[in-house]
Amino acid sequence: MYQWRKFEFFEEKFGGKSSIPAEITGAIQCCSSGRGRIAVGCDDGTVSLIDRGFKLVYGFQAHSSVLFLQQLKQRNYLVTVGEDEQISPQLSSICLKVFDLDKMEPEGSSMTSPVCLQILRVFTNQFPESKITSFLVLEEAPPILLISIGLENGSIYCIKGDIARERITRFTLQVEAASDKSLSSINGLGFRVEGRALQLFAVSPTSVSLFNLHDQPPRRQTLDQIGCDSNAVTMSDRLDLILGRPEAVYFYEVDGRGPCWAFEGEKKFIGWFRGYLLCVIADQRSNKNTFNVYDLKNRLIVHSMMIGEVSHMLCEWGYIIFIMNDKRILCIGEKDMESKLDMLFKKTLYTVAINLVQSQQADAAASAEVLRKYGDHLYGKQDYDEAMSQYIHTIGHLEPSYVIQKFLDAQRIYNLTNYLEKLHEGGLASKDHTTLLLNCYTKLKDVEKLNKFIKGDDSVGDHKFDVETAIRVCRTAGYHEHAMYVAKKAERHEWYLKILLEDLGRYQEALEYISSLEPNQAGVTVKEYGKILVEHRPVETINILMRLCTESGESIKRRTSNGVHMTMLPSPVDFINIFVHSPLSLMDFLEKYTGMVKDSPAQVEIHNTLLELYLSSTLTFPLILQENNSDDHDLRVRSTKYLTNVHGHLKWSTLYMMSVWLLFFLEMNAFKDGILFLYEKLKLYKELGDSTQGGDPSLWGDLLKYFGELGEDCSKEVREVLTYIEKDDILPPIIVLQALAKNPYLTLSVVKDYIAFESLKKNQNLLKMIASLLTSTRLEETALMKKEIQDLRTNARIFQLSKCTACTFTLDLPAVHFMCMHSFHLRCLGDNEKECPECAPEIRSVVKTKRNLEQNAKDHELFFQQVKSSKDGFSVIAEYFGKGILSKTAIKPPEVLQSGNS
Repeated sequence: MYQWRKFEFFEEKFGGKSSIPAEITGAIQCCSSGRGRIAVGCDDGTVSLIDRGFKLVYGFQAHSSVLFLQQLKQRNYLVTVGEDEQISPQLSSICLKVFDLDKMEPEGSSMTSPVCLQILRVFTNQFPESKITSFLVLEEAPPILLISIGLENGSIYCIKGDIARERITRFTLQVEAASDKSLSSINGLGFRVEGRALQLFAVSPTSVSLFNLHDQPPRRQTLDQIGCDSNAVTMSDRLDLILGRPEAVYFYEVDGRGPCWAFEGEKKFIGWFRGYLLCVIADQRSNKNTFNVYDLKNRLIVHSMMIGEVSHMLCEWGYIIFIMNDKRILCIGEKDMESKLDMLFKKTLYTVAINLVQSQQADAAASAEVLRKYGDHLYGKQDYDEAMSQYIHTIGHLEPSYVIQKFLDAQRIYNLTNYLEKLHEGGLASKDHTTLLLNCYTKLKDVEKLNKFIKGDDSVGDHKFDVETAIRVCRTAGYHEHAMYVAKKAERHEWYLKILLEDLGRYQEALEYISSLEPNQAGVTVKEYGKILVEHRPVETINILMRLCTESGESIKRRTSNGVHMTMLPSPVDFINIFVHSPLSLMDFLEKYTGMVKDSPAQVEIHNTLLELYLSSTLTFPLILQENNSDDHDLRVRSTKYLTNVHGHLKWSTLYMMSVWLLFFLEMNAFKDGILFLYEKLKLYKELGDSTQGGDPSLWGDLLKYFGELGEDCSKEVREVLTYIEKDDILPPIIVLQALAKNPYLTLSVVKDYIAFESLKKNQNLLKMIASLLTSTRLEETALMKKEIQDLRTNARIFQLSKCTACTFTLDLPAVHFMCMHSFHLRCLGDNEKECPECAPEIRSVVKTKRNLEQNAKDHELFFQQVKSSKDGFSVIAEYFGKGILSKTAIKPPEVLQSGNS
């Protein structure tokens, strides 16, 4: 004890000037704390309640003299034991009363008093009277109370039940009797409730006993053959019995004596407060009392002071309260944690501070701050190992960068590694922490620790480090196997394959790994790393793709709303980009796929790509010839065979979608056989040319139009085309002339033979037939017109229009009706009443056109002048023919012809 450190963690409150209220005049016999008040019992029989300011709340007469009292915690009840007036010699004057402090007697009463729920005689014929030496109440299960009354004769009277309703049972517990009653009196009681076990400690001057109250009858166990006097017994917060003797303070558990603390001096009072042991010790030499507060866990005397004669000691409101014999009140309060720690820090007692915060269950942040300061202190003394051990305990509360910066020096890398390991074990490490730890392992070349960190059973599964960071650092440092282990366990397939292919070049192993994946995952990885795989393992890669894209492999399925499983296979088009440097492999893949799958949703793209591969030996894919070891002719034969096969089983809708692209590509590659084949299959006969080859004759008209707009001399080609036109009598001369007239480089000599007399003669019958048809048509039209004129002159016309043609409103008088069957309001015509506004513009246009044509037909000088002045007289003649001017001929009278002949 003499080596215990002394500190002043407590201080006196209220300046030591508090006292029992003056209204309380009797001698204080007993007191009890709880529920924010202190209850005081006096020898005059009054019970007084005192508030936190030590003011009297109220008092009432409970007995003639109050011996013991106790406030309950679960209910606002007060249980008292005292002497009352003796009614008869046969009845004991000692009574037990239960008061409900929440209920007061009616206002008509003589004084303020709580309601007394029950009064019981403590002693009866079965329970003979003896002096009461101790008293204790346990709220077992409200409203059940267990009241234990210790007697001078070594017995314990117990009353159990609902006291208010007097539904109780009584029983006696007997401690070993002694010849001298003063050595057998029960000086202390203590209940121990642990689960369903209910036990009672009983202390006499010569023994410590334990009763198991669940046994019937209760079983007694002697824990020790020494005891103590009254007021030196209490219970700890761990439900251990504490008793004080002159030589030491003893702790008792259910199985016997526990720790013993050698504090010398007579123990007048023993108490327990917030984990501290309280002792009022009498010093026989100085005849003075000392009050000590002990921190047993840390072996500290946290408060010590001289104190006068104490009447009662209790705890309430966070204070230790002493009621002195002179009715003064002394309050001792604990200082706050910050003040206590500052006191320890000034004396560099960091270990004491750490133990203090831990023993008092301070919050984690406060504990971490103490540990940090202790760590800084050790770091300043260059005790790095011990400093790191303190910093490790701050993990979770202290910012890691604070510690890491102190240990970045290469000489302290072991301490830094230890700290980073603890960070990861607590799941508090960031990506940067993982990077730093792995770099420490690699610099130390500590493969064993690296294996433990990477391959530990709970490393990857519990995500104690950032997976991607670990992979990247291990890969950079050359620990590929470790990186692959993490990637595989974390199912980071892209990283696993990246290391296999890019760093290690283990292509076969990569293919096997991809084959073991789920189809959707395999498809993703093939898209990302397929170029490398195709370059080094084309056959195996194609086999994987075939399993992914066809029914022969595992299909990816999803459940539709109606519960039917639909097969969702990836398309070969999704993987075309991986063959960018291996077109021959792409050709093999697509050929295998088209040979197995006949009705793919992407068949248009697939067949187009395949044909492009066949035809692109000298264009897009110049490497095909080298890979195929064949010439251009072989590829074109292969493409023709492919076209034949494709058109044999594809639907017309699919062929139509392919046609435009195919024609473009075939023409771009000058593959005539393929073009002719496609024209024939798509029935584009016009594109074939000559009718002898199944072509459309109208093609020659389009060809002449092309030569007419060419803008260069193409006389040779035009003559060749005209031979075909003349042979099959395809086009009339006028069409030929009109088509070629736009080309300024073509002269009349080009078409001279074609427009020869024989050609004109060949068409004479046709001209006669046309003239006959025109004549008959004119006669019929003339007859109809004459009939209509006669009808207009002789017959009445009935006009039935009800609305005006101009304004569309109802037709009313005055109105004008025209023979064209249009009717108008007179007001809508204005000044022009002679002609129909609707028909007049058309009639004027026809008349004007007729007049101009007739005038031009008579102006022969203008015609010949235009022919002479034009660079190409043929174009002028063609234009007159086109306007129908030269086709108009007049039939002269015979006499004119005769005069002309003469």
